[in-house]
Amino acid sequence: MNAKEEIDRLTDELRLYQDKYYKEGTSLISDSEYDRLTDRLMELEAAHPELAHPDSPTKRVGSDLTNDFPEVRHTIPVLSLDKAYSPDQVRDFFGKSIAKGGELLSFAAEEKIDGVSMVLYYEDGVLVRAVTRGNGEVGNDVTANIMTMRSVPLSLPEPLTIAVRGEVYIAKADFEALNAREPDEAKRAANPRNLAAGTVRRQKSSEAKLVPLRIFCYEGFWADRDQTPPDHLHILAKLKALGFTIDEDLAFFSNTEEEAARKLREAGIEGRAYAFSGLEGYIAGMAGARKGLGYEIDGLVFKINELDVRERMGYTEHHPRWAIAYKFEAPQAEAKLVGVTVQVGRTGRITPVAEITPTKLGGSTIRRATLHNQEYIDELELAIGDTVSISKRGDVIPAVERVIDKNEDGNTTFRIPDVCPCCGTRLEHIGALDFCPNYGCPDQVRGRIAFFASSDQMDIESLGPKTVDILYKAGMLGSIEDIYRMDPAAAAGLPGFGEKSAELLAKGIEESRDRPFATVLSSLGIAELGKKNAGILIQGGFDSIDKLIEAAEAGSVSRFTALPGFGEVMAENVIRAFSDPGLLATVQALRDAGLHMSADMDAKGEKLPQVFAGQVWCITGSFENFNPRTKALAEVEARGGRTVSSVTSKTTHLLAGKGGGSKRAEAERLGVEIVDEAGFLRLLGRQGKEPGDGQLTLF
Repeated sequence: MNAKEEIDRLTDELRLYQDKYYKEGTSLISDSEYDRLTDRLMELEAAHPELAHPDSPTKRVGSDLTNDFPEVRHTIPVLSLDKAYSPDQVRDFFGKSIAKGGELLSFAAEEKIDGVSMVLYYEDGVLVRAVTRGNGEVGNDVTANIMTMRSVPLSLPEPLTIAVRGEVYIAKADFEALNAREPDEAKRAANPRNLAAGTVRRQKSSEAKLVPLRIFCYEGFWADRDQTPPDHLHILAKLKALGFTIDEDLAFFSNTEEEAARKLREAGIEGRAYAFSGLEGYIAGMAGARKGLGYEIDGLVFKINELDVRERMGYTEHHPRWAIAYKFEAPQAEAKLVGVTVQVGRTGRITPVAEITPTKLGGSTIRRATLHNQEYIDELELAIGDTVSISKRGDVIPAVERVIDKNEDGNTTFRIPDVCPCCGTRLEHIGALDFCPNYGCPDQVRGRIAFFASSDQMDIESLGPKTVDILYKAGMLGSIEDIYRMDPAAAAGLPGFGEKSAELLAKGIEESRDRPFATVLSSLGIAELGKKNAGILIQGGFDSIDKLIEAAEAGSVSRFTALPGFGEVMAENVIRAFSDPGLLATVQALRDAGLHMSADMDAKGEKLPQVFAGQVWCITGSFENFNPRTKALAEVEARGGRTVSSVTSKTTHLLAGKGGGSKRAEAERLGVEIVDEAGFLRLLGRQGKEPGDGQLTLF
């Protein structure tokens, strides 16, 4: 028997033994015999790595090699969920969804596992990467650690290309046992979620293997839309059939209990059927059963079942419009309301903030809490001097929940002033919110400039909110475009500014001129038009500012809603923004300043040479001139190339920086052309600082 034949045989045998043991609880051979076969397969794979199966059972063993966790761009929406804190808010979500969907919908309800969000990517039925949620656009590749989890299939019974979302967690009993074995109390994990989060990022997968991580999978995204199941229940059924673990404690809501039960039967899914009238009872029951579960949950997730309606409703920049998370009651404390501060945001939105007596809650001291809007204040009948209940919503955001005792000073319900607290302009009431309509309002101006320059946007070094405030008060900054009109050297001598600070500011401004069009677009501060939606616009053909302005002038909402995940609200936001004279003036000034106004144009308005047309690029490691690494990906895409997050047979080039690991090895194995940073800069026709040369980037 040659090496290939023996590797194939051992792989098939061990895969069978693993499936029988971990899926059916049946041991077909002794532990010692299993270990002997595993050791033999590892020995053969080490000698003949080119013959190893990508889903080899040895992946479960882990490695003592140090992992790096490169950033990977997600290919599916990996967003947060909108929140609800009462059954009435969930019922309101049901009602609004049915009204928008134009039909009588059904809803699935799942436990919200308190764990670590994970996306499993499969290509042709084989697990190729496991990626943390990250910021929703880019996560960390933790594949080696996730492969050690027995509940994660390394290969599927069908050659599907699919992305599967799930939540990695540790059972309560396993957590308690692990902590009990740790003699040093200081090294014990605070809670199961923290331990799970730390484990998926262990530097050695052999160590991650020792922690019994588990996963519940709850969403699937098929690359081939024709293979996508018709609704959410059938997605869950298909995931289960493919070998994924789903949370069996499912509830399903429809117009009648009989209708809900029928749909569960048709999908072949176990679950509890409810009419809409059973919502309050279900939530109350789950809140009571929470402590008795074998794992931690912090709420419930309600989702529209019908996928075509989900598609029509789309997404905001932060969450899908077709799902909502009900959060169980957060820990609360009492405080006294001593005042209300009215803030003005960069879009003109007025937000009241409660000033309260310092109060301990959830391990921190709270002095301020959100009040949302005037309607919320009216609902509470909240007045200065009242004693209130404070919570941390989502265990993060302090909020005033209710009034416990009314004040004895005779103060009545607080009213937001009719005029802007910053500029004195009369406020406009739109829906439940108040806005200052003055585009030149100082608070709005400072907010827009600070947002534009922030590290998540144009990333202008040395131009943070405090610096913006100093330069605004000095008369040097009065608009976004003034960033490129002012003389940074003139700032020397202002409070906190010396010559060195002025030089750093000038450098940061100059470097920002080369940010790609997608970054410029998302930095304009248009409501809900962040990087994700900017990317959707560009990929959908709106790859220049002129095309967006032209579409806005036409006023056609349908041109935007035709884009995947782009709903009417987002479309109207774009049309309104690019019809606004103030924003158009800013756009023209930024164009004159040399910023990119087209995805394939340079700062001078000249078309970029499409040197990467027809090529597929992947990236690994860290770089001197491209931080974050997504800047390099943007350069490839602007020049006609396509970018991917993993090396496959279709990849033509790998851009390799310092610390590149498994991707480089895979590229070498497949014969993919490997390009270093210096070579990439030459392809771009640019110069940059070489690693360690200490010189400034020249672009």
